[in-house]
Amino acid sequence: MTQQLPPTAQARLNQARRGGTWTSSLSVGEFAGLRSRGFEPVGQVMGSTVHNLGWWYRAPTYCGYSTGLFGTGTSRTVTSGMQSAWGGFSTYIDTLYQARHVAMGRMAAECAALGGDGVVAVELTIAPFQGAAHHLEFQAVGTAVRAVGNVRPGRVFMSHLSGQEFAKLIESGWVPVDLVMGASVGVRHDDWRTGWSTGTFAPAQEVAGWTELVSVTRHEARAHFLADTARTGADGVVVSDIEFHVRERECSYNDEQRDHIVETTLIGTAIAEFRTAHHPPSSLTIMRL
Repeated sequence: MTQQLPPTAQARLNQARRGGTWTSSLSVGEFAGLRSRGFEPVGQVMGSTVHNLGWWYRAPTYCGYSTGLFGTGTSRTVTSGMQSAWGGFSTYIDTLYQARHVAMGRMAAECAALGGDGVVAVELTIAPFQGAAHHLEFQAVGTAVRAVGNVRPGRVFMSHLSGQEFAKLIESGWVPVDLVMGASVGVRHDDWRTGWSTGTFAPAQEVAGWTELVSVTRHEARAHFLADTARTGADGVVVSDIEFHVRERECSYNDEQRDHIVETTLIGTAIAEFRTAHHPPSSLTIMRL
């Protein structure tokens, strides 16, 4: 597993093994919770990568607007899942998944190199890379843990759960499987209906176009989230974070008009009930601890 790691990570792991001590980002309560359920920390682990979003991300993106007579054109929401696989927000979402896979894989490799069974209290951050436009840095940091005993899981598990939450999960008969994510970006042109609904003298009312933009984008992100969970073979998923961002831009095709863009991301931990005969149910469950 260490062959997959950058040289600096391998050197850090070799030093940790020679030193015979471990580090962690756990609190005293989290450490006690892990020990109470038969787990012990073996070291802090991380994985990171910087990805270029590429030229296609900066290319003009269709905003869903169809022209009409005398400015009465109509708009519809266009999401990253509806766009071409070769450009626009589709490229952005694909990069999110690819970079997450790389960062999480490197963290899992560090965990395995330390003899750990899984990683708890994982923090996944996605941020612009300083000084480089259209580049994103992905970083995953957590604490590798190992079960006290001879029973080993078949694969390294990942979990955002804290030490105490992990202990509660194990106590209730469930185990973490993997970190999962669902993301989507939607764009919608502000047509004349939107302008009329949001004008200075407009009455208090629903802005139907913006409602559609939010609803369609969230629905697609949730669908991707459940699909990623199903990939793990888990029974359900514990949601850790739901991010929602709205911004506007000049229209890619008409710089005198505006578009609104919604980005939503769901992150959580897929979990499975441990039992002798494990058969995942037909539908997934989303829950919060």
